[in-house]
Amino acid sequence: MNLKKILPLFSYLFHPIFIPVYAALYYFFINNSYHSKPEKYFALFQIVLITIALPILTYFILKSTGKVNSIMIPDVSQRKIPLFLQCFMIVLLIQKSITIYHFAELYFFFLGGLLSTIVALILLFFKTKASLHMVSISALTIFVLALSLHNQTQNLIWIAFLVLMNGFVASSRLEMEAHTPKELVIGFLTGLLPQLFLLPFWL
Repeated sequence: MNLKKILPLFSYLFHPIFIPVYAALYYFFINNSYHSKPEKYFALFQIVLITIALPILTYFILKSTGKVNSIMIPDVSQRKIPLFLQCFMIVLLIQKSITIYHFAELYFFFLGGLLSTIVALILLFFKTKASLHMVSISALTIFVLALSLHNQTQNLIWIAFLVLMNGFVASSRLEMEAHTPKELVIGFLTGLLPQLFLLPFWL
């Protein structure tokens, strides 16, 4: 089987809009969350609505008006509006749904995501593109690792899997010629560092 033909699949499986839901699924259903099932499902529904449904709707609106050309949004100038809207949606989520009082660990994951999005947006004004795929997958990896430390659980399989996925996603973006190695490194650090910065507040 030709690996080069499989690699693009990782760009779609780990598209940035799916990562918040992956984090929530892990947090609620693999992490031995103490929350009740209704709480879990309602929070998950809100996350899906705000991080997947609304961005997809926004994408079709932007595409119909000629503001974006592709769901991967390769052009630097076309990324500004989606990232600005993403900041707004994350703020809405952590103020109204995933609050620090009810889902503290997940709240800080999204807060880190907000900081990463702001950094990625600022970089665009300097004509620098960060790989949003790497931003997302690196942030998720640190979140799962931190939860393992926080709860003193042995989740080595999941951590190893996500470390491996960082490599596959990076290779996928290179194979699709969507990013340069520099943009992948910038994206990796943009996702990683805010999560590390916030760890002392909840770990």
